[in-house]
Amino acid sequence: MKLDALAIGAHADDVELGCGGTVALLADLGRKVGILHLTRGEAGTRGTVEERRNEAEVAARALGAATVEFLDFGDGGLRTGQAEEDALIGVLRRLRPELVLGPAPSDRHPDHGRAHRLVADACYYSGLARRGDDQPHRPAAVFSYMQHDPFVPSFVVDVTATWERKLEALAAYQSQLHQQGQERDEPPTKVASEEFRRAVEGRARHYGLVVGAAYGEPFWSRLPLAVADPWRILPGGLR
Repeated sequence: MKLDALAIGAHADDVELGCGGTVALLADLGRKVGILHLTRGEAGTRGTVEERRNEAEVAARALGAATVEFLDFGDGGLRTGQAEEDALIGVLRRLRPELVLGPAPSDRHPDHGRAHRLVADACYYSGLARRGDDQPHRPAAVFSYMQHDPFVPSFVVDVTATWERKLEALAAYQSQLHQQGQERDEPPTKVASEEFRRAVEGRARHYGLVVGAAYGEPFWSRLPLAVADPWRILPGGLR
């Protein structure tokens, strides 16, 4: 399957939280989008590996993703060696996305920062003809979505039209995220708190406000972005 875009997260629910609205928007625009989780969630405080896989598949359907896959790079100590690079390069060459969405360079969870470096390196190495035997492929761009730690965005995607789909995807993660009126007999965690759920919406509303939209998802780019028509990026909303 040839993809247009591939969203990569260290853990199941990272993509949905960080860029779920953008994934759904790309799908609505006719782009073929996939989701790749780099770990199985075996070190998570709540839920099981099987439960998280099932949740991820339900969430991917809600966002309109064409495919969802898992690798096994070690939850709670994500490995970033040559074996992991080769495995990720294999996925990139098989799916051949032009756009990759991944974790930011630095974040509260060490796995997220490790995943950023791994994704950035693999996307580059994937284009080297003498790295492995498969046909080389280097994505045109790698953009990083925001998770816990803030950064100054390079751009913000208006996800107002797909916000409800993002909420539907987050609702699939019964084991990991706060669900109104549904309490689980498991240890409390930050991401399973009602405060965290409110913060997800608050951040989206904030970044939506700065670009004249109801909801926005911020992204970071290592390089400047080319703009063919400045008129098309004028902010909307009240002035």
